[in-house]
This record gives sequence, C-alpha cells and structure tokens, in this order.
Amino acid sequence: MSTPITHASFTLSRTLNAPPSRVFEAFSDYASKKKWFGGPPEWNQGESSLDFREGGSETDVGGPVGGFVSTMHAAYYDIVENERIVYTYEMLLDGERTSVSLCTVELEADGGGTLLTLTEQGAYFTGADEMAGRKEGTEGLLDALKAFVEGD
Repeated sequence: MSTPITHASFTLSRTLNAPPSRVFEAFSDYASKKKWFGGPPEWNQGESSLDFREGGSETDVGGPVGGFVSTMHAAYYDIVENERIVYTYEMLLDGERTSVSLCTVELEADGGGTLLTLTEQGAYFTGADEMAGRKEGTEGLLDALKAFVEGD
C-alpha cells in the first residue's frame, strides 16, 4: 500500500531591504532567478526554463553529482506585478512525484523595503518528512533571495 498523502501548509515571511519591484524582478527575470533559485553550487544543473506570465510555466532539474535527480515543474496562474505571484508546482525525485503544491508569494512595500509572505499548501506523497524538508528548503531559498536582492 502506498504512503498516505499528508496535507499541510506553511507560511514564511522575510523583510527584504529592497523595493517590491526588485524582489518581483528576482522572480520574473530568468537571469536573475538563476542566481538565487536552485540547489547547492556543487549540484549538476539539468533542464531549466522560465516562461513568467499567467499561463506560463517553469522547469528546474538538478541534483548532486552521481546522486538523485530533483525536478520541479510549475504553472503560473495569477501575477500582479510587484504585488503577487500564484502558481502550482510538482516535485519529482528520480522521476517519481513526491508532492503537488499551491504557492502564493505576496509582496508589500515596507518603508524602502519589502515584506515578502510566501504561503504553500501542499499534498505530500512521501509523508510528513517531505513537508518538513520542503519548508526547510524554502527557507533556504528565501535566504538566498534576500542575499541576492540586497546585493550580498
């Protein structure tokens, strides 16, 4: 019998010392996104694409040399420039789907910076450990985003 689906959600926030337009560009511009979004530097980078528009999609494939292959396929549903991005994505590990999620990124001006709030609602097919790992991985990505938009 397969592992039961774990339904869970989490919300993460970051205060970024950059205006919403800079943060939005970090998500919407392919060259910018490649600088902060992905696995560790020692990972192999496979297929990668970004069609950032409502109805567009994104793919990112990579993994450690000689190890597993992680694949992310996303579809964009609602984009309000400098304010909001809503998308779904599935994660696969060695070709096996491990989760499907709805993700909302909200950007709010906060003085000269941005309050970013990310909410993920997911169906995790490999149990609660998958959700905990996803939250931890997303926190790492938001830290990388912060460093990128703040110029570190």
